[in-house]
Amino acid sequence: MPRSHFVPALARPLIASLWLAYAATMAHAEPIADIHALAQKEQQPLLDTLRDLVNIESGSKDVEGLNRIAERVAGQLKQLGGTVEILQPTDVYRLDDTPEKIGPAVHAVFKGSGSKKIMLIAHMDTVYLKGMLKDQPFRIDGDKAYGLGIADDKQGVALILHSVALLQKLGFRDYGTLTVLTNGDEEISSPGWRSSITSFASDQDVVFSFEGGGTDGTLRLATSGIGSAYLTVQGKSSHAGSRPEGGVNALYELSHQVLQMKDLSKPEQGLKLNWTVSKAGTNRNVIPAEATAQADARALKVADFDELEKTLQEKIKNHLLPESKVDLKFEVRRPPLEANDASRRVAAYGKTIYQELGLSLKVDEKATGGGTDAAFAALRTKGAVVEGMGLSGFGAHSNDAEYVQLSSIVPRLYLTTRMIMDLSTGKLK
Repeated sequence: MPRSHFVPALARPLIASLWLAYAATMAHAEPIADIHALAQKEQQPLLDTLRDLVNIESGSKDVEGLNRIAERVAGQLKQLGGTVEILQPTDVYRLDDTPEKIGPAVHAVFKGSGSKKIMLIAHMDTVYLKGMLKDQPFRIDGDKAYGLGIADDKQGVALILHSVALLQKLGFRDYGTLTVLTNGDEEISSPGWRSSITSFASDQDVVFSFEGGGTDGTLRLATSGIGSAYLTVQGKSSHAGSRPEGGVNALYELSHQVLQMKDLSKPEQGLKLNWTVSKAGTNRNVIPAEATAQADARALKVADFDELEKTLQEKIKNHLLPESKVDLKFEVRRPPLEANDASRRVAAYGKTIYQELGLSLKVDEKATGGGTDAAFAALRTKGAVVEGMGLSGFGAHSNDAEYVQLSSIVPRLYLTTRMIMDLSTGKLK
C-alpha cells in the first residue's frame, strides 16, 4: 500500500497548502535570479559611465565643467526614455560663501502605469579644483575603482542611471512616476537647488539618496544638521593712547557677546554651538571700530535650529557698550535629517533584500555626521527618505585615495531595482 494512504485525511489539506506555499516561493525565486543576472551584466556598463563622469572635472564653482557633466547625464536619461530637462537655478539661498554663478541640475521623469512616486537623487559636483584630475585619473586596481570625485558622488549618479537602465531591460513600469534629480552644488551646501529638492520631494512616497554607503554599505536614516552664526559689531575708532574714551571698542562688545552666548549648547539633545573664528581691529594703537566672529552649530532636529536662532537674536539685545551696533546672521547650511517610521520600514525591507544575496545590510538611524541633500528632501515629505544608497567606498575629498568597491556594484543595483519594483507593486508598504 502506498505510504500516502497512511496520511490522515485531515492532514492532507495542510500538506497541500504547504506545497502551494513552497511552489509560490520557488516561482518567486526565478524573477529574482533574473534581476540578479541582469545586475551582473550591468556592472561593466556602469563602470564605463563612471569612467566618463570622472573624466569630466566638475568642481562646485566650475560652471563650465558642470554644464558638460549635466549634458552627459541628461543625454543618458533621454536615451532611457525619460522626460528630461537641464535646469538653471532661479531661487538661490545666498550663504556666506555662495559663488556668483551656480551650476545646473538635471531633472528627469519616467511615467509608469502605477501610482507610487519614487525619487532618486545624487550630485554631480565635487570639492576639487580644475586641473586636479591629472593626479587622480580613473583607474581600476583589484576590487577598487579610483578617480577624482568617484566616491562623492559620481558613483551615485552612475548607479541611478544604471538602475533605471536595469528597470528598462526588465520592462518594468509599474511605478507612477520615477523622478531623477542630480544637482551641481551639493558640496557648497546646495544654495541653488535646496528649494527645488524640497519641492520635488514633497509628494514622493520614497526618496532614495545615493551618497556613498561608507566602507560597509550602511544606509542612513538620520544626519546632523549644520548651521553657522555670523556676529558683527560696529563701534567707533579713536586713538588708543591719547583719546581712547572717544571711541567705542568693538572688540570689548564682541567679547561680551561671545561670552554671553558661549553656553547655548545642549549636548543631551544633540545641539552644539561653538564660537570658532574672530577678528577685530587694524592697528595696535587704534580703538577697533569693527569686530566679527563666527560660530559652528549642529542639531539633530530642525526645530532646534529655529529655537537657537531665536535665542541668539534675543541675546544680542544685551549690550556692554550702549553706543555699539550688533548684528547677527544665522544660516542653516544643512537641516538635520530625522528618521521616521516610513524610512524605518523601507530600510528594514532593504535588509531582507540583501539577505537574499547572502549579505547583511546595516541601517543607522542615529545621526552620524552632517551634510546631505536628503535632509532637504525630508523637510516637507511624509514619505520615506533613505540616505547612503550608493556604492561602498572611501576617501571622499582626498587627494589620492578616493575609491569605490567593485564588489558593491551588483548588490546595490539589485537593492535599488528591487526596492523600486516592490514598492511599486505593493510588496513594500
